[in-house]
Order: sequence, then C-alpha cells, then structure tokens
Amino acid sequence: MSLQRIPRESMPREKLLNQGAESLSDAELLAIFLRTGSRSMNVLELADYLIGQFGSLSALLCATETDFCQHKGLGQAKYVQVLAILEMAKRYLSESLQRGDVLTSPQHTKQYLSVLLRHQPRETFHVLFLDNQHRVISDEVLFQGTLDSAAIYPREVVKRALEKNAAAVIFAHNHPSGIAEPSESDKRITRRLVEALSLVEIRVLDHFVVGDPDVVSFAERGLI
Repeated sequence: MSLQRIPRESMPREKLLNQGAESLSDAELLAIFLRTGSRSMNVLELADYLIGQFGSLSALLCATETDFCQHKGLGQAKYVQVLAILEMAKRYLSESLQRGDVLTSPQHTKQYLSVLLRHQPRETFHVLFLDNQHRVISDEVLFQGTLDSAAIYPREVVKRALEKNAAAVIFAHNHPSGIAEPSESDKRITRRLVEALSLVEIRVLDHFVVGDPDVVSFAERGLI
C-alpha cells in the first residue's frame, strides 16, 4: 500500500507539511523514506516493523549492507539512498560549522561529531583545526584503533596543527561500546595533548567523547 492510500489524517507527508518534520515519529519518518509497503503491511506498519527488527531507527540507518538488505521492504537501492542521506547530513553540519565560530554553536558541534563518529566500529580520534576566530580550517581523522583504544601521539598532533596554522583545536573520539563516559586514559592523553600544544601556543578548546546516544564534553565537565 502506498502513502496515497493511507487515510489523509494519518499521512506522514501531510503531517510533516502541516506540523513540521520534528512532529513525526521515527516510524513516520521512515515511512516517507520507504514510500510503499508490502502485500501484508501498509507503509507505516512496515516502517514500525523494521524499526522493531533493528532495535531503533539509528541502528537501521547505520546497518551494514548485508544486514540492511536482508529485510523485506529494503534492498540495495534503499541502502544507497541511506548512505547518501547520511553523507548529506554530515556535509550540511560540516559546512555550517565552517561558516561560523564553533564556540557559538556547541550543540551544533556535538551533533556533527555525533553523526560523524557515533557508529564507527573502531575507536577513531578526530581533530577540528580552528583559526584565531575559532572558525574551522579543516577536520581530520588522525588516528584509528581497535575496538578498545587508539594510539594517539602528541607529537603528530602538534605537527599537523602547525601545518594547518591552527590557533586552536577541538578533539573528539568515539567509544564503540556506546558509553560516553571519559576513561582515565582519555583524561591522561588529553592532559598530554594540552601540555604539548601549549608549548607552541595552540589552545585545546574541548575534547568530546562520543557514545550512543550521549556526547560528553571535557570543557563542560571542567576537565580542560
């Protein structure tokens, strides 16, 4: 059954247009993406079923191609669409950060880093390099590790920051476990990075630990 055959008062498209996208449930958003249901379920029922199968909308969107395509109502074409949607979201948030001072939009910065790192299977250490107006010069992955840790070398971070002519940096890394609480090793390496960068007069503004769904800020915790 297509969206056109669902009663008008319950059509997700109509609800989105009349009440805004934020008014839609996860299943309603997914129904708009799916467009059609199956022989046994209308599109809203199928959307609700799929979210139940994956456990959450987030898990569905970040599933591997194999896991995604084995569910009815989904396939490679839909998988490609999901990848495109996620990449557009990353680029939108990245461009928004680059247009302004990251310190004026800490929530935006958190959202960007969460989208970027939340579902990485390995621990990934990411750096935002900023100019003296706290605008983003570039953002890069500097280190990747195993499921448990990443080897982070302060000398390499300093070298890259100098190459970028950065006045300040923001660090972020993910915890594949999903638990965003900073570990003692996270705190130790952050102190080492702050000390190393201070020698070349580059400020460390924050270090975000990205979990699922939480993101913890060292600056908000008073750890920097």
